Amino acid sequence: MSTLTAPPLAPLLSRLIADAAASSEKLRKARAQAPPDAAALGPKSGDYLTYYGNMKEYHLAVSPQTGTLLYMLARSSGARSAVEFGTSFGISTLHIAAALKDNGGGRLITTEFESSKIAHARNNLQAAKLQELVEIREGDALQTLARDIPSIDLVLLDGAKPLYLKVLKLLEPQLRTGAMLVADNADWCPEYLERVRNPANGYLSVPFGGDVELSMRL
Repeated sequence: MSTLTAPPLAPLLSRLIADAAASSEKLRKARAQAPPDAAALGPKSGDYLTYYGNMKEYHLAVSPQTGTLLYMLARSSGARSAVEFGTSFGISTLHIAAALKDNGGGRLITTEFESSKIAHARNNLQAAKLQELVEIREGDALQTLARDIPSIDLVLLDGAKPLYLKVLKLLEPQLRTGAMLVADNADWCPEYLERVRNPANGYLSVPFGGDVELSMRL
């Protein structure tokens, strides 16, 4: 048994994943009923603060498969230090923290600018008894991730898509050789893909599972 597959985390994740699926369906229906001009303000929009502010009631979570991938990557690499861009309700946070616990401890720095989502994430971490492994930084990631970042074993990018490349550049000096990067919906940020898919920039990178870019720091 691992932390991921045992109580209290396993039943909590089952509930959260079901809630996230219902949230996604609710969002799909809301988008279908939205006026045509509303499409201009989407996840690719430069006005990401407005867009994600409007999304505060939605999970916008990684898929269950991506969550499992995060646990496997962190666990198999013996990761002790991870950074997450986009906490939301904490589903991906829980997967990474579980791996750190099973690796013997560590620290996950995660960042989220929506305070109501941070409250949900803190409650979920406490329910899973993983709160001691996670530091949640509130605010814009371009500020919260610009300071006090240790050497990094694993990165998850799952926040505002237009910021992926900027966040990567902030974190690059701290990426250890062999560090893994998981970018959800990375195709929404072509500049990010251009950087990680060019080995001259110090990465090996492959698309994974249809909606994820999996990269390794060389």
